Amino acid sequence: MRRTGPRVGAYVVCIVDGKLLLSRMVYVGLRWMLPGGGIEHGEDPVDAAVREVFEETGYTVEIEDLLGLHTYVRTEGRESHHALRVVYTGRITGGELTHEVGGSSDMAAWFPLEEVGGLERASLVDLALGMLDSPPRTGRIA
Repeated sequence: MRRTGPRVGAYVVCIVDGKLLLSRMVYVGLRWMLPGGGIEHGEDPVDAAVREVFEETGYTVEIEDLLGLHTYVRTEGRESHHALRVVYTGRITGGELTHEVGGSSDMAAWFPLEEVGGLERASLVDLALGMLDSPPRTGRIA
């Protein structure tokens, strides 16, 4: 078995007026995900989160709190991929909704929280939303 990772990424939960900001990933079957992505070599996770939100949605964001950490392992055939996801809460401070061109996502949108459950989405969306009211003491999102 070939193993890759861990790949470290930073993601942000942004909720405004009962709506959640999501971006649609193009590399895993057009599923909705929290805006965010890979941390570049030498980059601080907070800076990566801010950069990724802007790249995927057009919004500038201020990071408010660390929500938690999530470890994800996916096996495909003879390959096992390991990802570590750093999840923050954030507040929109400017910009306007813009779709990413030529990146890991193809569009961004706001969804009422009550409609998120009906979307084709990554599991991290549900895990992060579940931690908003009671962040994990150890930081680990189960």
